[in-house]
Amino acid sequence: MEHTYEHTYIPLTTLSSGEGKEIAIDIYGFCIQIVNICFIGNPTSREKEWVLVDAGMPQSADEIIRVAEERFGAHKKPTAIILTHGHFDHVGAIESLLEYWDVPVYAHELEIPYLTGKSNYPKGDSTVDGGLVSELSPLFPNHGIDIGNHVHPLPANGIVPGLMGWQWIHTPGHTPGHISLFRAKDGSLIAGDAFVTVKQESLYKLFTQEQEISGPPKYFTTDWQAAWDSVRKLQDFHPSLAITGHGKAMNGEELSRELGRLAEDFEKIAIPEEGRFVH
Repeated sequence: MEHTYEHTYIPLTTLSSGEGKEIAIDIYGFCIQIVNICFIGNPTSREKEWVLVDAGMPQSADEIIRVAEERFGAHKKPTAIILTHGHFDHVGAIESLLEYWDVPVYAHELEIPYLTGKSNYPKGDSTVDGGLVSELSPLFPNHGIDIGNHVHPLPANGIVPGLMGWQWIHTPGHTPGHISLFRAKDGSLIAGDAFVTVKQESLYKLFTQEQEISGPPKYFTTDWQAAWDSVRKLQDFHPSLAITGHGKAMNGEELSRELGRLAEDFEKIAIPEEGRFVH
């Protein structure tokens, strides 16, 4: 089993790649090719403590470090790295980041086997509908990685290490140990790939980042009932802001309306008509 993304390059990108946005004073979203990562921490505070959520695409470590040091100062490493899940586009740079920062990584206990070299994800499913990205998905890396003793299971009480006021929520379906993060005081949600705001299966919409609420990327989702239950669970938190793993952030009335529509019509909007994991 291969355990590294060190020499992997995925030739996909979007018009938003390389763009960062301060979504709140302590939430900075940044797009790397096709995926969003988050830097959580107030850069104006004296301590400048911060946490990285997800670790981007393969070969993006230098870019992530550059953005972090511009925001928090040179050599100011994160308190921790939190992973929503272990797919290649969310952990692609983590090995290089850990060489530079040497910090703890936290993920759901069900995701640990994919982060310690014990399990691989299923290959991308080209039989789901949606577009060219779906058709290309069997070529995407699906192997687990091995970051050894760096990775730890998230605390069972829902506390997120290094992030006071945030809680983690188990939102399986896309992967067994997928999680989302929520902050009750302002309704901020980091959804990972529990749902996204772009039709990720379409190469055109992926590139243009045309905003459209959607379920998790179809080609990698293995449990559709769990995925639907997870969307319903997140809707019950009534988030006022959602930052998803793919697509632009959504907030306010639009988020409330569209997330409600997704939770209600998930079978029509999100679940493919055909696919290895549909029936």
